[in-house]
Amino acid sequence: MSLRRIAAGWLVCAACLHTTALRAAGPETDEHAMKRFIEALAILDRNAADEVNLDQAFYGGAMPGMLRHLDPHSVFFDPGQFEQLRQMQTSTSKGFGSVVSVLPGRVVVLQTLPNTPSAKAGMSPGDEILAVNGYRLDRFDPEQIVELLTESKQKPAQLVVRRPGNVRLQELTLVPETMQTSSVERVFTLQPGIGYIRVSAFEENTARQIHDGIEKLGGRELKGLVIDLRNNPGGLVTAALETASLFLNAKQVILSARGRNVPETTERVPEGNSPYAFPLAIIVNEKTASASEIVSGALQDHDRATIVGEPSFGKGLVQKVYPLSEETGLALTTALYYTPSGRSIQKPFREDNFALGATAAHPNEQTEFHTDSGREVTGGGGIVPDIAARRTSTPLRDVLEGSGAFVEFATEYVRDHKISEGWEVPAAALDAFQTWLSERQIQPSLHEWISHHEVIARRLKTEVYNLTLGVAKGDEVEAQGDPQIQAALQAVLDAKK
Repeated sequence: MSLRRIAAGWLVCAACLHTTALRAAGPETDEHAMKRFIEALAILDRNAADEVNLDQAFYGGAMPGMLRHLDPHSVFFDPGQFEQLRQMQTSTSKGFGSVVSVLPGRVVVLQTLPNTPSAKAGMSPGDEILAVNGYRLDRFDPEQIVELLTESKQKPAQLVVRRPGNVRLQELTLVPETMQTSSVERVFTLQPGIGYIRVSAFEENTARQIHDGIEKLGGRELKGLVIDLRNNPGGLVTAALETASLFLNAKQVILSARGRNVPETTERVPEGNSPYAFPLAIIVNEKTASASEIVSGALQDHDRATIVGEPSFGKGLVQKVYPLSEETGLALTTALYYTPSGRSIQKPFREDNFALGATAAHPNEQTEFHTDSGREVTGGGGIVPDIAARRTSTPLRDVLEGSGAFVEFATEYVRDHKISEGWEVPAAALDAFQTWLSERQIQPSLHEWISHHEVIARRLKTEVYNLTLGVAKGDEVEAQGDPQIQAALQAVLDAKK
């Protein structure tokens, strides 16, 4: 990259950023700062002991350094990152078409989708992936494994696989393919007349997919619906507006946005809108963010939905992406989002080096907000549920989940047993599981075993269904014991009364 092209890219970014110092000193400071930067870069290029990688110095140093003191979400994208951003804004991605269970040091295949690379390579439920591109998985924790699997989807991957009941290991080569994915991951019935929809992100077609899911469940004849937005990081604001409009009346406010150099805007439900009217509950947690919070906040403020779960993440920044030269880009925070009652979705930044946290005009100073009916709701960033509900755990369940006992036993069990829909865990299977655990030095007390009997049976049923009938069927079983889903279901039933 030439110095002139670096300077051109820097000038474009400098025009986008107006920090307090630059505003106070005026355009002349921009010119002087630019001159100092080019002088320093030229000296570095000529005199450094080692050859300078100018791309690395610019992409990894100058640009991130300039943005560091704004907020953690204003970022610079190098060419590779900018291309990933483009892909994230659509519902297509590269992958192998398999659903896996990630355990400490292990990956077990739960399902392979038809006509995908994993299916073509002969992978099947129960297969265990031992190594990826020469890296043995038994040396990694779950987070590291997820990162390795994510990276492997960008190019052909070499896998070492062990088949259930087969000592001989197999080496497979999987070539990733671009696949159309749906942001609506699950659509099923919790009980007669009450539907469940899980949404993983807000993409271009998300509102249409939610609409289609509702129609599949019964449309306007539904008696209630639970929408699961847990772990949904957000996505396109337009998708959030369209989704909220599925349930709000015409002309109702969905959100507003205000910023220093951005005119205040208000987004409303379109005229002539004909929303669904059945009772609604939305599940959120600490990883529910951005567009998910726009939907949750709007429906809560208009008393249209009961919010269940845990306080959401609190990301309500308006960001504009500026394409730059060299196939790079800049995501810059330009304003903040507000719910219809005036709550800022954005939590204040506590770090001293972020300017937004110290802004005196930050809207989270206001603490009292009310819904359309006058019900008080909490401000201060994020969406606070109307009904608190958490997933609980116990030492025994932590051990069983962490060791992968449910998945491993289920994998062995389905080799010798025929499973059909409606199958329930027989007493003999639970006894066999208890013996299997004891052989592996997991020996719960009689009290622990009895008190966990229902949970253990449901988890075994879930994993058996995952391996034989598909992950979607397994999720339906798991929902029966999920305390947050069950709390949302009860909220819908209460709203019907």
